[in-house]
Amino acid sequence: VQLQASGGGLVQAGGSQRLSCAASGRTLSSYTVGWFRQAPGKEREFVAGIRSGGNTYYAASVKGRFTISGDNAKNTVYLQMNSLKPEDTAVYYCALSRSNWVSSAMRNARNYDYWGQGTQVTVSS
Repeated sequence: VQLQASGGGLVQAGGSQRLSCAASGRTLSSYTVGWFRQAPGKEREFVAGIRSGGNTYYAASVKGRFTISGDNAKNTVYLQMNSLKPEDTAVYYCALSRSNWVSSAMRNARNYDYWGQGTQVTVSS
């Protein structure tokens, strides 16, 4: 399985950006896909996740601003990020889990089997 994350870049605070996670070797809609992020000096943290049934979950810090969605035809999962803040600055990773985790387990990076390479998002103030 290969995951390719893209869409990062520099954006001003209050702006929007959309990240993409394209997969090969697996049909994303059949698995749990999560977005995580890691800022310098901090641990990797859960941002959003989507289960095979389409249920979505968000970290409290991004709920209401970020939306995770999937496009089955393109085998791609997106993370639409609105109202971006400087504290959203991080490297963003997409990950795939072969298990259909409950929401609490979905937030644990150890429960994911495959990871993309990461894409940098920088939000300027």
